Amino acid sequence: MTDEGGVSPEPPEDERHRNVENAVMLGFFAVLVAAGIWLLGTMADLRKVQDCAAQGRRNCAVVDVPQRTR
Repeated sequence: MTDEGGVSPEPPEDERHRNVENAVMLGFFAVLVAAGIWLLGTMADLRKVQDCAAQGRRNCAVVDVPQRTR
């Protein structure tokens, strides 16, 4: 069966293949956005530490010390 233009519709396999490609691209962009957000947060933290050190202050970096158990 053909459309009015004489072109047959796409077979279902091509549509499934396109859906898989779209899902892969969506996953790729989600990872890309997450990496960008992580990078911006890391850069903001680094800038805060550098601004603190540029002012001549001490104890600018956060040091994690485990708590003692009694």
